[in-house]
Amino acid sequence: MRQKEWKLVITFRTTADAIAFEKACKTNGKPGRMIPVPREISAGCGLAWSTVPEEKEGMTLFLEEQSIKCEEMKVLFC
Repeated sequence: MRQKEWKLVITFRTTADAIAFEKACKTNGKPGRMIPVPREISAGCGLAWSTVPEEKEGMTLFLEEQSIKCEEMKVLFC
């Protein structure tokens, strides 16, 4: 079983936004991975980007640079 830890979870309204963000992150070497949305929150498309909480400011700027809108950005223990 995986140990729980604090994570920054970024959710998206559409699958297209989630996939575009994943591609942009991989292209630009951003840390994290795509996960199913944790049950503690709800999101339109069911996909979320998970990374370390310290990346919150950087991810906010990166979303703006990429012109991708997130639904919610939350730090969770999951």
